[in-house]
Amino acid sequence: MREKDTRTGLSLSAGIASVVVASVLVGLKLWAVVATGALSVAASLADSAVDLVMSLAAASAILYAARPADEDHAFGHSSAEDLTALAQALLITGSAGYIAWSALDRLLNGGVAGLGAEGTGTLVMVVSILLTLVLVWWQGRVAKLTGNRVVAADRLHYLGDLMPAVGAVIALQASQHLGITGLDSWVALLAAGVMLIGGVRIGKSAWDALMDRRADPEIIRGIAELAGSWPGVRGFHDLKTRTSGSRIFVNLHIELDGDQSLREAHDIGAALRREILRRWPGSDVIIHKDVAAADGPPGT
Repeated sequence: MREKDTRTGLSLSAGIASVVVASVLVGLKLWAVVATGALSVAASLADSAVDLVMSLAAASAILYAARPADEDHAFGHSSAEDLTALAQALLITGSAGYIAWSALDRLLNGGVAGLGAEGTGTLVMVVSILLTLVLVWWQGRVAKLTGNRVVAADRLHYLGDLMPAVGAVIALQASQHLGITGLDSWVALLAAGVMLIGGVRIGKSAWDALMDRRADPEIIRGIAELAGSWPGVRGFHDLKTRTSGSRIFVNLHIELDGDQSLREAHDIGAALRREILRRWPGSDVIIHKDVAAADGPPGT
């Protein structure tokens, strides 16, 4: 129990850090957008606003996932993560569409506006990049120590945000020192494309989970190899998986010696279950014990 509490505490610390950093970045970039009028900074602001929503959802999911199953939710509450992710995907897609439309309008209609306060904008973006790098480092440590998939996914999203931020710095410097303002719109278009791809990916993943899609084939293959080579297991069948939020649900039938004691059969299944949980933390594993085909029909 203490180990579980420690892992939850570490994961929650990463979630809180993510919310704090995202809040600071939104404030700084909003100020920079007003000062510079740069679409590239606006794209980075939109990304940070989405990050804030996602970080709040991630922190809530960590707390919510720690709740045990109850009478109304026998399989836990992890589907809330997928519903939240689907809403996030729609928000990301909408933000990307608006930024892309604004950038195209400037490029096609000759509305390329001169930027202002480029030095201030550059300073804000550099600070945001440094804060993001510190957050990504901490999230990486927590994800490695706890195996928390929510933290790992949040970290990947922040890593993806670095590209639009660096692009905004380049656009601001090009405007300040070279007088090139059109680059800002092109950077904004590129950032919108990255956001759109990310939104589609997040939405598809959430939709698949809500539709009880199977786990990653590599995970299924790993569980099958483990069950097939486990001491005392003569065979297995009906390996079924599904995903819900950051959790993987595993249902497996193993075939055992029909002449051994119930305690021996239980110990084999319990040991296999513990190993699956060790390799894929946060999984929900149910193992059924059947008599091996040599001793009678499976499942009897």
